[in-house]
Amino acid sequence: MTEAIKLATRQVLAAMVLAVFVVTSTSLAHAAGEAKAMLVLDASGSMWQKVRGVHKITIARQVVSGLMEDWDREVQLGLTAYGHRRKGDCSDIQTIIPISDSTAERVPGVVNKLSPKGKTPISAAITKAARELRYTEEPATVILVTDGIETCNADPCSVAKTLEESGVDFTAHVIGFDLSEEEGAQVRCIADFTGGQFHAANTADQLLAALRSAAEAAKPKLSDKVRIALSEGG
Repeated sequence: MTEAIKLATRQVLAAMVLAVFVVTSTSLAHAAGEAKAMLVLDASGSMWQKVRGVHKITIARQVVSGLMEDWDREVQLGLTAYGHRRKGDCSDIQTIIPISDSTAERVPGVVNKLSPKGKTPISAAITKAARELRYTEEPATVILVTDGIETCNADPCSVAKTLEESGVDFTAHVIGFDLSEEEGAQVRCIADFTGGQFHAANTADQLLAALRSAAEAAKPKLSDKVRIALSEGG
């Protein structure tokens, strides 16, 4: 093979490799940019209790607002709350803000208006969030903040296991706010069964750190790598 032919062959191969790399990288980046997460916030009556003299709901409002300031817009976000409209009603679960890439701007104003009243339907809340995320069709992440255990005659551990088994890639990160060790164990299983994080938070700083960790875990990541090798005469 003459040097001219070898050079032409290398140039053609290089062009082909570049085309494959660009298409593959673009496809992977597109897939990675489709991350979606639902923040599920406890607004049950117990959120009026105080931590170091400050109402839990007040701390939650401040912390969530801080989290939204640097929320990664590559993660589309929604907001679900429970226990904020009626007392004693296990069906009081509302997706206040549907999944969107502009949710972060709206969350603080909505959370500031929540007035804790009711029960703690954790199982039904994470199930509703999963469905909003179309968890059987797409990867889905739920970030749950709760200051109590399930109070609606359901088993969140069993529900989490079912969601994991029936979902495409369902993950739940759980933040237990001012929970005892025993209470924390009763909700930690949600994270354990779905491959998520569990954080115990007893102060505003710990709550913010836990939320930031969960938010970081929800970011899109490229799980595939492209390796290309060219050899002389190959």
